[in-house]
Amino acid sequence: MAVIHVNIVSAGEAIFDGEAEIVFAPAEMGEVGILPQHAPLLTRLKPGAVRLRLEGGEEREFFVTGGLLEVQPHVVSVLADTLVRARELDEQAAREAKERAEETLAGKHGEIDLDRAREELIQAEAQLRMIEELRKERRGS
Repeated sequence: MAVIHVNIVSAGEAIFDGEAEIVFAPAEMGEVGILPQHAPLLTRLKPGAVRLRLEGGEEREFFVTGGLLEVQPHVVSVLADTLVRARELDEQAAREAKERAEETLAGKHGEIDLDRAREELIQAEAQLRMIEELRKERRGS
């Protein structure tokens, strides 16, 4: 099968630089799937999973909090705000962040930054969804 070159980077480090058969990413308007020879595309990413299917069927997953996705016919670049390998997600920390954001939105804390609280809630919920998906995959394997 044909492959496309993929670069996944965050401000702190380059996480992946290699070939993939397909890339899935959480674009702002919904998840996109990118195959080799995809039409050029530039879009924002929302919190969620960037998934790669490598040659031979191996899959890799990364959690992004947002960023940009640039697609060219032979290269996909993910420029993530923050990036975590899926296996490194911390379920307890995500649950605590979700609770804090919900309390803030409910007005249980003094000064309220609603935009920040909403963003933290979206990120925590996306992390928890990804953790649950990984858990289901492990049970199915």
